Amino acid sequence: MPVPVVDILMYHSISEAAGPTSISPAAFRMQMAAIAGAGVPVISLDDLMKGKVPDHAVILTFDDGFQDFADVAWPIMQGYGFRPIVYLPTAHVGRRDSWAEGHVAPRPLMGWPVLGRLAAEGVQFGSHSVSHVDLDRLDADALEAELTRSRVEIERRLGKRVLHFAPPYGAAGPDVRRRIAQHYKTSVSVVLDRAAPGGDLFQLPRLEMYYFTDPGHWQRHLAGKGTPYLLARKALRRVRQALRA
Repeated sequence: MPVPVVDILMYHSISEAAGPTSISPAAFRMQMAAIAGAGVPVISLDDLMKGKVPDHAVILTFDDGFQDFADVAWPIMQGYGFRPIVYLPTAHVGRRDSWAEGHVAPRPLMGWPVLGRLAAEGVQFGSHSVSHVDLDRLDADALEAELTRSRVEIERRLGKRVLHFAPPYGAAGPDVRRRIAQHYKTSVSVVLDRAAPGGDLFQLPRLEMYYFTDPGHWQRHLAGKGTPYLLARKALRRVRQALRA
């Protein structure tokens, strides 16, 4: 019997802003409609960690907590009954993405009143650290603070358990992942690939949805015919990483 595969979709901002961390509302609407039209189940990270995975399914993840999630993305997903998770850098809630390597024109992030409403409507929230820093560069005490204080604040503010983590920039070497595992049940990465039950729950790969704004590519992927395109994207990413090294 084949092993079920899961596509963990990675989003940031749903807007017309330039750059790979933004996807236009029209492209996002197309992607959600294609999921619904293909009858692909949308599951949660809780389902994944419990092994409750149909083949094939998707998980919807959003990093940073941009205001356009509430204004644009959530109403579209809510119309289909989809339930996403949003990872929050708690020191930046209600501000803008002004951290290192943030957007050229900083974009607004959701505040706690909006987050409280979304939590009540079924949106799940995870931690994206406190300060949106590279965790691999921190000493042990600073790392512990980034991992724990963010979780505690989200739980206190929203009244929901926080089980899932996303390291900023995907920076989480083996030592950091071991520390994350002491506080959370899963951690996603920026590794470009599909996930499968039995894999490393603290290095979960995701699909960067900026690569799937073409309807044909996305529809072929959902139909199980997208392997050549995904392999090509992975190869191009390896080349870029080698050039930067």
